[in-house]
Amino acid sequence: MKHPRSFTSGSSLPPGGAVSAFGRPGSAGMLARKYGLWVLVAVLIAVAVLPLPDFWITQLNYIGLYSLTCLGLVLLTGVAGLTSFGQAAFVGIGAYASAWLTLNAGLSPWVTLFIGLGITAASAWIVGSLTLRMSGHYLPLATIAWGLSLYYLMGNVDALGKYDGLLGVQGLSLFGYDLGQGRGFYVLTWTLVVLAALAVLHLLDSRVGRAMRALRTGTLMAEAMGVNTLRFKIIIFLIAALLASLSGWLFAHFQRTVNPSPFGLKMGIEYLFMTVVGGVGHVWGAITGALLTKLLEDQLQVLLPQLLGTSGSFEIIVFGIVLVLMLKHLPHGLWSFVDKRLPRPQRMQDWADAPVLPEKPKPAKDELVLDVQAIRKKFGGLVAVNGISFQIKAGQIVGLIGPNGAGKSTTFNLISGVLPLTSGDVVFRGQKIGGLRSREIAARGMSRTFQHVKMIPDMTVLENVALGAHLRGSKGVLSAMTRMNRAEEQQLFRQAQCQLERIGMGAYLHEQAGNLAMGPQRLMEIARALCGDPALLLLDEPAAGLRHKEKQALADVLRQLRSEGMSILLVEHDMDLVMGICDHLVVMEFGTFLTEGTPEFIQQSPEVRAAYLGTEH
Repeated sequence: MKHPRSFTSGSSLPPGGAVSAFGRPGSAGMLARKYGLWVLVAVLIAVAVLPLPDFWITQLNYIGLYSLTCLGLVLLTGVAGLTSFGQAAFVGIGAYASAWLTLNAGLSPWVTLFIGLGITAASAWIVGSLTLRMSGHYLPLATIAWGLSLYYLMGNVDALGKYDGLLGVQGLSLFGYDLGQGRGFYVLTWTLVVLAALAVLHLLDSRVGRAMRALRTGTLMAEAMGVNTLRFKIIIFLIAALLASLSGWLFAHFQRTVNPSPFGLKMGIEYLFMTVVGGVGHVWGAITGALLTKLLEDQLQVLLPQLLGTSGSFEIIVFGIVLVLMLKHLPHGLWSFVDKRLPRPQRMQDWADAPVLPEKPKPAKDELVLDVQAIRKKFGGLVAVNGISFQIKAGQIVGLIGPNGAGKSTTFNLISGVLPLTSGDVVFRGQKIGGLRSREIAARGMSRTFQHVKMIPDMTVLENVALGAHLRGSKGVLSAMTRMNRAEEQQLFRQAQCQLERIGMGAYLHEQAGNLAMGPQRLMEIARALCGDPALLLLDEPAAGLRHKEKQALADVLRQLRSEGMSILLVEHDMDLVMGICDHLVVMEFGTFLTEGTPEFIQQSPEVRAAYLGTEH
């Protein structure tokens, strides 16, 4: 396919194309990103063999336990934007399940690990299904209630020892070797931390990871791309709970005793504090926060009473001050200070030979694609859209025009499933879609852009566009964590690159999306919509923010898409663009249908001229 001239002519951004996976040779920052995990592993091995005092090994064991729980909070709070104070409760489930089963059922701790994870998964699914439908301050309040309920349950059940807890829990052994509470336990704990961190990194760099990262910026865009946002929120909640449960299992066999104190609301707040201090949006921030918080807490417990001449939990006051200062001056945590000074590695372009994603059958020329049948939308007593009807055929560009407040965007949202219909219906390719969710409509072959650009600014242009192909992949969480999804990822990235080159943005694959100007951001949205293999493309003011030449290039792309059989519904205020590319226009006024016809007819219509274009004096 012949590509139109580039949209990005005149842009101040440098081309983002790369020739290697980690940038230019000789970049220390790139090497740090590439080999950072191996450096951490080397340090952990060195600690295990060096003659460090047992006190420091014990401290590192606690830091490892905290890190596992904080890794879950990175996913839950940093990635999905869900604030939870109840993670300590899941730590308690893992600890109590293993302690009770080893003491009363005589089971091996390795067997109780999986039983505890199962109980945790069931609990997290129930709690998540109930609480994750909430928004705003209701979700944190619900997790506080959950944490308090479990804390008091643990403290009042006779079988769990009430507030005295369970004593005499056996330690861990592996192949007959007693891991104890020192270096053996240290090796196990930090092996699990490194594996968990690696699994989370792999997860975030995947199809499901991109869907998860889309949750934070809002569910509207994610749902339009076919993402079941509630399902992914529950999945994240489950993963965070399972990591916390794993930490609890280790804690029970490290402490050799379990009581409710470490699993109350106070500890739930501390876990969130650690994650925020380290960097709630960064995997390595979880370990950084756990490390610094634990070391600082121990030192302050000794130094502050000496300085003040009296005993007390003064470290809590210091932590509160530190948190306020960090939220003010370093809101993204300590690791963000390091991360932004390391150049971003550029993805290895290894998908050139990947198989092309299968495409859905497209409608035949002049086949009826969309039939809008007297749709109506009321918001209380306000009728925003009243009885709008029109049709779109294959290979046709239809413009929906009208002044601000005419109801164009509301009509768009009714067609794409963002808003439910009050009455009327929408038929897409012979199937009624009125009442379906936007992700279900997207699965049938309808893609859209938004009036206000919706994207994930800290992802690359390539990753943002690949999100549009979410429904064209099938690999899940376990495949992503174990890197078994590479073949599918290559297919998705090949498709994303193809669509970016199709609109003239092939040089910006690895540019961070948040660095783009408004015009290129809108073009990126079009590429993302095309990535879903649509039969109907809905464009909501795509020319807003574009220069004159960029608008001309956009018109070339839209004409080209029309020649390939693509149907397009366009809402746009630029009348020169609308009149130049549309085959048919539908005119709205105050939420009602005014008239429709060819651009020539609309320009000659007296009522349209009076309402929109003005009349001659």
